[in-house]
Amino acid sequence: MTKTAKLLSELIALPSVNPAFLPANDPHSGEQRVADFVAATARRAGLQIEFQPVLPKRSNVLIKLTPRSKVRRRLLLAPHLDTVGGAEVPGTLFTPRARTGRLFGRGACDTKGSVAAMLSALCHFAEGRKRPAHTEIIFAGLIDEESGQAGSRALAASGLKADLAIVGEPTRLKIVTAHKGVLWLRLETRGKAAHGARPELGRNAVHAMARIVDLLETKYSARLRVRRHPLLGHATINVGSIQGGRQPNIVPDQCMILIDRRTLPGEANTQVINEIKKLLRQHDLSAQISPTQSGTCGPLETNPRQQLVQQFFRSTRQTAPAGVDYFSDAGVLAAAGMPSVLFGPGDIAQAHTPDEWIALNQLEGAQEMLLKFFGTL
Repeated sequence: MTKTAKLLSELIALPSVNPAFLPANDPHSGEQRVADFVAATARRAGLQIEFQPVLPKRSNVLIKLTPRSKVRRRLLLAPHLDTVGGAEVPGTLFTPRARTGRLFGRGACDTKGSVAAMLSALCHFAEGRKRPAHTEIIFAGLIDEESGQAGSRALAASGLKADLAIVGEPTRLKIVTAHKGVLWLRLETRGKAAHGARPELGRNAVHAMARIVDLLETKYSARLRVRRHPLLGHATINVGSIQGGRQPNIVPDQCMILIDRRTLPGEANTQVINEIKKLLRQHDLSAQISPTQSGTCGPLETNPRQQLVQQFFRSTRQTAPAGVDYFSDAGVLAAAGMPSVLFGPGDIAQAHTPDEWIALNQLEGAQEMLLKFFGTL
């Protein structure tokens, strides 16, 4: 097993499930043990370490490689440290298993594979006593990407600036310059309660919501399919949850749905909310509409002709930018003025699955590609 694969195995064996997915005080919860391990690994390579407190007992870890002379630009490596949970907790999720060129375990590709590749590349570069002439490289292990993205939001709010952020995600070693955004909305209809034997005396909120759901999933969805982005395809909507009524013999006076609206670059959240309100009015329907506290991230679109992006393209021999459907911390960092791309080993198809895995040749390839890029700085 190579040094990078061994590092990934050690990371998998340290549970860092986002607390949003576990009961309070669950021993598998939180990123701090991984942050401490990453810091200790970097410290042995002579790198500078800083913890950035974000939430109680949850900190981003920042690892810095300073240039030979004055800092003129900054490269940010930004994978996230948290993972989702799984039905097997505590089971075998955190027992790394190597088989047929693959390494299995929770976080293997999302995104501890990126953590291992980026950290290994940075440590190898530092241990070789190499320094970019004027570029500072910062590894930022971020918390909470799988829930509210508190880590990237705190980093963006700290005032840190970068000329390019490479956000670790399983992209199969492709440089991704665009991704969709997400907006989660809560829609609520109100009716009038009545006895189930006299439904004509009430006003059924579930029936009103059923008409709204049908409208969103048919006419509105069809309208979105004509909005297309060259890398991302079309915008989408999904009604993911519905709750209404209490029992069969009462006309329900309230119904609520949660929707997932995937946005394209150029679509603002206020624009989306206003167009849904307008659509409902056009069909004589009404509902209270509000964003949820989580589930909001802007789309990403980074100019592939930006200088550092072009250098990264050339060093990886990639000729055209790529796009992905999912959102990431890159949307948050880009909104704060840091040009951002996604890059990392693994395939998103394996993320969040019970047998999550990563191809070891991709893990090694990611480290090699990053080292080659560092050499151009």
